[in-house]
Amino acid sequence: MTDPISDMLTRIRNAILVKKAEVFIPFSKTKLAIAKILEKENLVDKIRKEMFKIKGKKRKVAGIIITLKYEDGHSVIKKLKRISKPGCRIYIKNKEIKPQKYRFFIISTSQGIMTDREAKKRKLGGEVICEIW
Repeated sequence: MTDPISDMLTRIRNAILVKKAEVFIPFSKTKLAIAKILEKENLVDKIRKEMFKIKGKKRKVAGIIITLKYEDGHSVIKKLKRISKPGCRIYIKNKEIKPQKYRFFIISTSQGIMTDREAKKRKLGGEVICEIW
């Protein structure tokens, strides 16, 4: 897999389309940070990290379980869009960040992964991971 973050966003998007309650995502620190932002912004109910045993194997695999949030039968997350890709990285300077009310960007900065509002407040720029609304 060349782009694990894109895979994470696609898994969430597909789970929303079939109205699943939970979605499993293979663990990485970056994906956990993105999931925590989604939880902090009240776009998902809860996240938890668990160890899973693979059938026929001795070792366990870490994963993230995201419980999706629905209101009146519709998902709180309307759209997830990957911006920066492995073949074409997109960066943004602090002065170029314009926070909006109903959508936000997740940005990877030198001080960690955060929303565009937080990055603007801390006067940081960085790689634009994705856009959510």
